[in-house]
This record gives sequence, C-alpha cells and structure tokens, in this order.
Amino acid sequence: MSESPLSTPFLNPFEEIHRHRHHLPHWQQGEAWQFVTWRLADSIPKTELDQWAAQKAVWLELHPEPWDEVTELDYHRQFSRRMDEWLDAGHGSCALCDPDCASIVAAALLHFDSQRYRLGPLVVMPNHVHVLFQPLAGWRLDQVVHSWKSYTAKEINKRLNRFGALWQEDYWDQIIRREQHWQACRRYILLNPAKLPPQTYILQDRELASSG
Repeated sequence: MSESPLSTPFLNPFEEIHRHRHHLPHWQQGEAWQFVTWRLADSIPKTELDQWAAQKAVWLELHPEPWDEVTELDYHRQFSRRMDEWLDAGHGSCALCDPDCASIVAAALLHFDSQRYRLGPLVVMPNHVHVLFQPLAGWRLDQVVHSWKSYTAKEINKRLNRFGALWQEDYWDQIIRREQHWQACRRYILLNPAKLPPQTYILQDRELASSG
C-alpha cells in the first residue's frame, strides 16, 4: 500500500485561499488535502469548553488573518491539540461506541469517495471523527462536511430513538501543507485508537496511488 499522496496537491502559499468563518476559521484552496475533525455535541464538559472559547477569542483578537504557517501551527497547538486531548478522554454519551452508529458514519464518508472527494485515512472514535480527504473540483469543504454531519445525525438519531443536536455545530480543519504534514496526520489517525478496545472504533487507511 502506498503511504503517500504524491500525485495530489497540497497548500500553495502563493495562491489564493478561500476563507470561510463560522465559529471557527475554515480555509480551503482548490483540491488541496484537508484534515478534518468533528465531535458529538456532549463530548466536552461545558465549563472546560467555555474557558477554551474565551482563551481562543483573545488569541484570535491578537492574531488577525491572514496567518502565516507559524501562526497557524500555534493556533492548532494551543486549541486544536487541547480539544483532541479532551475528546480522547471519552466524555459524554460516546454514542459512536454503538457499532451500528459508527458504521453509519463510516458508510457516509465512503459513499461519495472519488465523486465529491478523495478519501485518505479515517477513524470513527466513540465521540468524534477524524478524516483526511481531498475535496474534488466543484465541492467546497463546508458542503462536504455539512452533508456528512446532516445525514449521519438524522440516521443515528433514528437508530437511537432520540431527538436534538447530535454533533457539535462546527468542526476543525487544517489544509495539508506538504507531504510530511500529510504523513503526520495519517500517523495521528492510525494511532488515535491505540488505547481503545477494537469494537469501539472504525479505522480505515485508504490506499492512495503515488505518482511514481
């Protein structure tokens, strides 16, 4: 299996970046690879989330966009990494421990592979999802992620006979800057479930063709 998307694009610092902001900044540049994470709505205690949001608001005020690479990495070090640590602690209902619920998410990710996007490695954890993928021409990052979250929320709520918000409203994303960054994200996905019993996650390491 090839471990590298050598024939595919990464971030080009000299080309325009499309910036979309909801509660978090979202950047897309054409078909450049993206590393995206989203979580269940109850996966982080409210007191910790409020503190995190307040600190992030101050940081964003002091670091207006556009960011250079060093600033973006600092953002992810201070905020994305802390969020990942909370998620891995297993707070909340962890509805995705249900194999059927996890399978709904995995099937949704796979459904439009090679049509709307090109999938890399992905993991469905008990209370969150990580996926490395390349949006294809004509598809925006927010469109793709919204379709995943909307469909899976409806199907999982039906499966669990529940109502209300399943997923946190927003999501986290990083544009992949180079092959080493892609490999680091792949390793993170593959190692993320290391401490969990096999039945509590779905992991797929999608095969990618190199340019060789």
